[in-house]
Amino acid sequence: MGINSVGRANALDIAVSGLRAETARMNLIANNIANASTSRTADGKPYRREELVLSTSDGLSGVNVEQVTPDLSTDFKRVYQPGHPDAGTDGYVAMPNVELPTEMMHLVTASRAYQANVAVLKRYGEISDATLELLR
Repeated sequence: MGINSVGRANALDIAVSGLRAETARMNLIANNIANASTSRTADGKPYRREELVLSTSDGLSGVNVEQVTPDLSTDFKRVYQPGHPDAGTDGYVAMPNVELPTEMMHLVTASRAYQANVAVLKRYGEISDATLELLR
């Protein structure tokens, strides 16, 4: 395992980095879903959906989790609930910019990517076992 002489990781390293990235992505999506109705966080504002920034280095060396960033491209939803403690004078409450169908779509995508990386690991193990068997 590790980086080979040309500076590239082997298939095992790439698949493991993919598993780590997709696990982080699924955890982030779960956090977004859990906070879909959080109209006030510690800073007094609604929860803002978060996104994961992934990167790769030169060559084929897998994927790295760079950072978690807030989704600033979408606005908070405004919901008319005059009795809500966070309602403004107009009766509207600013709600998180989390859309459950979108989050579920991202969760399915992350889950499928995770499964694909598991399949690579499984196949890698099968090939390694077959190679060892041939060498006996």
